[in-house]
Amino acid sequence: MFNTKKETTPKITNSKESSSSGINSLGSATKIIGDLIADHDIRIDGLLKGNIKCGGKIILGSKGKIVGEIDCENAVIEGTIEGVIRVQDSLQVTETGRIIGDLHCKQMLFHYGASFTGKCEMGGQTITAPKSLHTAKSA
Repeated sequence: MFNTKKETTPKITNSKESSSSGINSLGSATKIIGDLIADHDIRIDGLLKGNIKCGGKIILGSKGKIVGEIDCENAVIEGTIEGVIRVQDSLQVTETGRIIGDLHCKQMLFHYGASFTGKCEMGGQTITAPKSLHTAKSA
C-alpha cells in the first residue's frame, strides 16, 4: 500500500578534493615519450623520455629512468636520470641512484653507492665533479 522504498541519489565528490592528496604513479611497464606536468607528488617506476615539472616530490624507483630535464620541489632518486635536475629544496639519492647531468638544489644527501657525473650547484656555489663521482668506499 505505502511505498517504503527510499530513493537515494549517488554522492558526487569534487574531483579536485578526491585527487588532491593522491600520488600520481607511472608503473614499471609504462613508457612515456613527451613532457609531463604534475601538480602533486609523482612516483616513476617506468621510463620517461621528456621533461617533467612537478609541484611536489618526484620519487624515481630503482627500475625507473628519466631522460630529460626535471623541475620539482623535492626528489628521491633510486633509479637513473640523464639530464638537468632542478630541485627547489632537498634531493636524496639512494645507493641505487645514478645521475648523469647537471644538478641544482638547495640541499642534498647522497647515500653510499649512489653515483653522480656532472656539475653541481648548491647554495649558490658551483662545483664540477670529475668524470665519475661515486660515494666514498672504505678500504
